[in-house]
Amino acid sequence: MKTTSSCAAGPLANTAPIPNSFRVYFGTQAEDDDRGIYMALLDIQTGQLNEPVRVSDSVRPGFIAIHPDGQHLYATEATGRAPAAKSGFVSAYRIEEPTGTLKDLNTQASGGAGPCYVSISPNGKNLLVANYRGGSCAVLPIQSDGTLGEASSVQQHNGSGPHPTRQEAAHTHSISCTPDGRFALVADLGMDQILTYGLKAETLTPGNPPLTRTAPGSGPRHLAIHPSGKFVYASMELNGTVVAYDYKEGTLTEIQTRPTLPDGFNGENTTSEVCITPDGRFLYVGNRGHESLAIFAIDPES
Repeated sequence: MKTTSSCAAGPLANTAPIPNSFRVYFGTQAEDDDRGIYMALLDIQTGQLNEPVRVSDSVRPGFIAIHPDGQHLYATEATGRAPAAKSGFVSAYRIEEPTGTLKDLNTQASGGAGPCYVSISPNGKNLLVANYRGGSCAVLPIQSDGTLGEASSVQQHNGSGPHPTRQEAAHTHSISCTPDGRFALVADLGMDQILTYGLKAETLTPGNPPLTRTAPGSGPRHLAIHPSGKFVYASMELNGTVVAYDYKEGTLTEIQTRPTLPDGFNGENTTSEVCITPDGRFLYVGNRGHESLAIFAIDPES
């Protein structure tokens, strides 16, 4: 089974067979009999993860996100059951208790080709989608029953970068909402830009300033926002670095760039996910090629 870089966790109900455990859901790109979304139980005291079981037979589900209510899950899909459109798809599911299996709710067009990332606004009312192949980002309203409405706002990107095969066009790789819910920060690998959009109701509007340029050929992939809301960290997929930014009112100011690889490594490598521990003390960046996690301590003041 081939899994994507996406997993999401949520607390188990009181009827869970294992106390002090979390459900962990995995998106996959598997086909045929292995396809679908899988779930495993994580013991938060020992760190043990049990054998994953399939909880939905969705076709090629990718990146996933769990709603703040803990009762709904959303996933990108390469194919779906939405009306025909020149678009990828995103799907909504209800998490069934006490088993944790997923019930299909509905599927909507994602507003662009190749959706690769989903996140949820802090108020739980909007699903934010990054469309990699289409070079766009979109907002889909989340209805009171957990289903998805049609895309209410789509922003198309246009541009390129110096990498001959990875940056021939815009490739929107992630979209993350700031903790106050006022802005969406969008990493576009193809253009070497982090774009800022105001998020009001169900609409994205270009920020002021509208973007932050990254180093040529760096390829920003994913963003992690510090729990304090003061700092943002970006994994640069193509040049193997992580960049720290000061954040205020939709504006990013670069603070520091650090390599994610040890000295002396000369093989091929691309970074993947970046995340911060809930207490804001440590940052993790995945390396694909070197097959490692780079771990950084975060100074809470600077």
